[in-house]
Amino acid sequence: MTIASAALLLFLILDPLGNIPVFLSLLRGLPLRRQRIVLARELLIALGVLMAFLWCGKYALELMHLRQESVSIAGGIVLFLIGIRMIFPPPEGLMGEIPDGEPFIVPMAIPLVAGPSGMAAVILMGSNDPARLGDWSLALAIAWAATAVILFSATYLYKWLGMRVLTALERLMGMLLVAISVQMLMDGIASFLAH
Repeated sequence: MTIASAALLLFLILDPLGNIPVFLSLLRGLPLRRQRIVLARELLIALGVLMAFLWCGKYALELMHLRQESVSIAGGIVLFLIGIRMIFPPPEGLMGEIPDGEPFIVPMAIPLVAGPSGMAAVILMGSNDPARLGDWSLALAIAWAATAVILFSATYLYKWLGMRVLTALERLMGMLLVAISVQMLMDGIASFLAH
């Protein structure tokens, strides 16, 4: 996997376009300046969490005596469920009910940006090829930066593209995530059967 393909995979998993309506509704009651501060804080927390999983995930797997195949299969299942929810969202939205007040860590940083599928993906990248942790960190930084640009432009994108286009883009990203999740699942099963 190249840095570009890893960055694209992580970008799809981070799903910034699908998160625009949720982020706008979460930040709606705050002044514009405070919205930007909260958004920057949540994005930095998400980046820190994902970097921690990338660099320390292998050790966590060893500590819990989990094989990479288990994480690949579990990550594929979680990613599949998220992709299905993106294609066929429930009436209350992708993440369910949204609490009132200023968000802190939940739900913006975790699970909207740094969700279970993102954590599983970076753990797999780091544990499958630990010699390339620098490359994976760069790929994660690129995906995170693209996500940050889109989320900081959320208000303009929402006005410019409209809800229908954003919904169509989210469903398209959901279809791509379903395909990626099936590949992760098949790779995990194939690796398990090979051992």
